[in-house]
Amino acid sequence: MEWKKIDDSTYQYDEGGVRFFLLLGTEQALLIDSGMEVHNARELAGEITDLPVRLFNTHADMDHIGSNDEFDEVMINPAELVNYGKPHPSQKIIPIYDDDVIDIGERKLLAIALPGHTPGSTALLDENSGMLFSGDPIQDGGIFMFGPMRDMSAYIHSLKRLEKYKDKIKGIYANHGTLPVDFSIVDKLIDGAKKVEKGELVPTERDMFGQTVKEYDVGVATFLCE
Repeated sequence: MEWKKIDDSTYQYDEGGVRFFLLLGTEQALLIDSGMEVHNARELAGEITDLPVRLFNTHADMDHIGSNDEFDEVMINPAELVNYGKPHPSQKIIPIYDDDVIDIGERKLLAIALPGHTPGSTALLDENSGMLFSGDPIQDGGIFMFGPMRDMSAYIHSLKRLEKYKDKIKGIYANHGTLPVDFSIVDKLIDGAKKVEKGELVPTERDMFGQTVKEYDVGVATFLCE
């Protein structure tokens, strides 16, 4: 496992099943999520930059917060705190709401709330490059929609509101699956999710973490549901 350059100021660290990102500004660096198996993402960022490193979590599933205990503060949508247990009591939560902007120095990142996969799932749109760092909701792999507080209806509505950003998004960089994916996947995911919700697709059964879930193949991705 090692850093892979996306461009001169953007890197990904791929652990095989999940990845996280490092973005460089002129004043700060930003980690988007902190891995699963690695527990030293902040230290790893030091291989790339000497800038101060901040942390933003797209959401709080366990495969996205592996190195969170390295940080004294974390930026996250407050709706996600129901899923997040602080790794140490002194960690400060910096709330990031829909339409907030994180500026790391001549690089502004617009927060776009995408609830459904989890209550506080939030993407970041790099307004300079058009890169959308989407977390888990927009990808061509397996999208988890089973377990507490997953909501397919909310997911569909979240993806629909991305239409207003369509002209700004040049590529979608998810934590799973192919990197990047085109914006055209969004409409296909909406269509597939609607068919799942309406019972129009026949699922197969799959064991996930000792639980039997229903797997719906919608062509561009699969939804894993209760």
